[in-house]
Amino acid sequence: MKNKIFEIKNVKKEFKNGTKALNGVNLYINEGVTTIIGPSGSGKSTLLRTLNLLEKPTDGEIIYKNNNILDKDFNLIEHRKKVGMVFQNFNLFPHLTITQNLNIAQIDVLGKSLDEATAISESYLKKVGLFDKKDNYPNQLSGGQKQRVAIARALTMKPEVILFDEPTSALDPEMIKEVLIVMKDLANQGMNMIIVTHEMEFAKKFSNEVVVIDEGEIVEVGSALQIFSNPKEQRTKKFIDSISLDFYN
Repeated sequence: MKNKIFEIKNVKKEFKNGTKALNGVNLYINEGVTTIIGPSGSGKSTLLRTLNLLEKPTDGEIIYKNNNILDKDFNLIEHRKKVGMVFQNFNLFPHLTITQNLNIAQIDVLGKSLDEATAISESYLKKVGLFDKKDNYPNQLSGGQKQRVAIARALTMKPEVILFDEPTSALDPEMIKEVLIVMKDLANQGMNMIIVTHEMEFAKKFSNEVVVIDEGEIVEVGSALQIFSNPKEQRTKKFIDSISLDFYN
């Protein structure tokens, strides 16, 4: 029985222009790999970003480890140490070397010394196959390499869970696989990951649970086998039928 990571209760998000991105979402997210799928504009990224308050819900509760992260006295800095984030556009500092990009949060947020942070950064660069790029700058790397650096940066904070917001959507097709290989290795090592993705083959093979969202509402939650092979809801079936699972065949 897997432990619960997040409990999302009646979460709503309405933007200032009146767009309702989330319409009363109720969801349990458990340990392991959870992928969030659905049509473009369905609220996937908005939902993910509420989990570390990059988007603050209009209403509802988000419970992490028995604490409502929307409470006014909630320690968001401590929360973001535990809940890492990998963005679709990398968010690397262009004026810093790769090692410096990995060091900065360790030093500023975790209070590590430069030597300690550098040793940790280099160990994770080895893990993602980029130790030889440690003194390079981001503009000297390919998109796939930048995303692997971003994953390594998240790992240096020793998070309890990592949020991935469409981590391959900004990449050329030939670079997608190298990022998915790193994510597959993390899944096999037991990292808790919550992933918004259009990579359905990855979702099918490596998800413990799949969440289907459409028009800001949870349509269906189930195992990868159930969602992709025998969906219960017509909206899920329509979405699955509209995509190809033969990306790498």
